[in-house]
Amino acid sequence: MIKTRNIHRRVQHRPFAVALMLGGTLSTAFATDGYFSHGYGMNAKGMGGASVALAQDGFAGANNPAAAAWAGNRAELGLDFFKPTRSMERAGLGTVTSDHNLFYIPEFGYNQAISDKLGVGVTVYGNGGMNTDYAGGQIPANGCGPGSPPSNVFCGSGRLGVDLMQLIVAPTVAYKFSENHSIGISPLLVRQQFKADGLNAFGVANSGYDSSNGFGVRLGYLGKLTDQLSIGASYSPRIAMSKLSQYAGLFAEQGGLDIPENYVVGASFQATPNVTIALDYQRINYGAIASIANASNSPGAMGAANGPGFGWSNIDVWKLGVQWQASPKLTLRAGVNIGGNPIQSRDASLNTLAPGVITTHYTLGGTYALTDRTDVTFSYMHAPSNSVTGPNRGGGTDTIKMSEQALGVQFGWKF
Repeated sequence: MIKTRNIHRRVQHRPFAVALMLGGTLSTAFATDGYFSHGYGMNAKGMGGASVALAQDGFAGANNPAAAAWAGNRAELGLDFFKPTRSMERAGLGTVTSDHNLFYIPEFGYNQAISDKLGVGVTVYGNGGMNTDYAGGQIPANGCGPGSPPSNVFCGSGRLGVDLMQLIVAPTVAYKFSENHSIGISPLLVRQQFKADGLNAFGVANSGYDSSNGFGVRLGYLGKLTDQLSIGASYSPRIAMSKLSQYAGLFAEQGGLDIPENYVVGASFQATPNVTIALDYQRINYGAIASIANASNSPGAMGAANGPGFGWSNIDVWKLGVQWQASPKLTLRAGVNIGGNPIQSRDASLNTLAPGVITTHYTLGGTYALTDRTDVTFSYMHAPSNSVTGPNRGGGTDTIKMSEQALGVQFGWKF
């Protein structure tokens, strides 16, 4: 009992301290559904990301703020081992593969029931992508014009690549306005970092990391229509970020890189006392963010409002997950996540920097109860290789390709 009370005190009084600690160590998350993760929290990741109509962990701030009214007193601390494989093949040149293929991505969720109607919490998670790191010297001397030295595949000097990281801290409040229905809100405190290397042929210097900040919100609803059927919805409008001023000559709108509007609707159904099926539909509106959506052959100058971008389109994502209570201690999960490819053939070459072409994820997961108050959860994700081919600036063709694997582990405790 003494140990339980001590854990209770630490969890109850220090969620924001944990959030700040994670914020200092968050590594880059990578392109899955565009540059959004396929799921948040290991429970959701094991079910293909399906989560908007479930309330089983402390990740309400990322999945559905209204779930905080149902999740009880609990906390989760997880770590994903993420392995993307990214490459570009140029006709007549061969294949160039991005280095640095293993990354560590922490996440944290906390929830506390203030009363039978009111729940609060905080979620710390990340988005990101556009992470690539290609060796320089792939183009031989004179390959980018008479007298040119050996260059990277964009005819720049040294290594070629970009790195985008987004850290989101989401305090959450949810309220049951009736016995079976709740609403919730999560202010989103966002910080992002970006750097680019090897783009001097585009007039972009190697300026190191630049950062920007923004403030957004996620709204949620969760309703239990029957003992077996629940529905949920979550919405986050576009988040205006401050400018990445060091990259005003790269991103359209003088360094603008806002976070796109996105929403999710879904349902969960308890098919048997031990089996739950969840289905989510998600929309991510990349097409409204000029620096992401402008075509790579846009006529404006780099950094102008009508300047070149990555050409990403809006995408629709379907997430289907199954959860089976195999025994009193063991829960097993499986899922599939199928989404659109935001990258068109026209923009394949520039997206060597950001090959977010993944469309399908297969997932597995499980939770084992160590005690009545503690558990350990794992998730595994495999995203098969997908590619897009299109013209490059030299009149040839480039093919960008990506595949992914991830293995996550999470420790959870109730208090």
